[in-house]
Amino acid sequence: RITFDRRTGDLFIGDVGQGSREEIDFESRGLSGRNYGWVRMEGSLCYRPSSGCNDGTLTLPVLEYDHSLGCSVTGGYRYRGRSAPGFDGVYFFGDYCSGRIWGGVQDGAGGWSATQLVDTPHNISSFGEDNAGELYLCDMAAGAVYRIVAG
Repeated sequence: RITFDRRTGDLFIGDVGQGSREEIDFESRGLSGRNYGWVRMEGSLCYRPSSGCNDGTLTLPVLEYDHSLGCSVTGGYRYRGRSAPGFDGVYFFGDYCSGRIWGGVQDGAGGWSATQLVDTPHNISSFGEDNAGELYLCDMAAGAVYRIVAG
């Protein structure tokens, strides 16, 4: 799943891994043509070949997690709604298998970090955003859509 930040135009790319890592890639508005190492890398680790895969031309993911936390990343949205102003600018993403939802934030130097926000019982197959910037998640197993709220 890819999404654009409605305020900045930045691009977020949720990339499902092969066997051990899930990743989020980020492309600032106005940039293009970056090589995220797909096929050669899985997250920040070499995949094919198993070593020496990054020749310095690859753009590594901004966020990633291993399969101890889930098995299939579901890319989301950067929150731009009004009901939870404390989350403005936080990138929400989840995992289909574990139901975990994380919030990713960028610091002033351009680095990223993620915090687990909630561990749900849902099989998160997609996120959605309404006209007001409020976020929703789809639970494939239950066939339900839930609005994400603070607290």
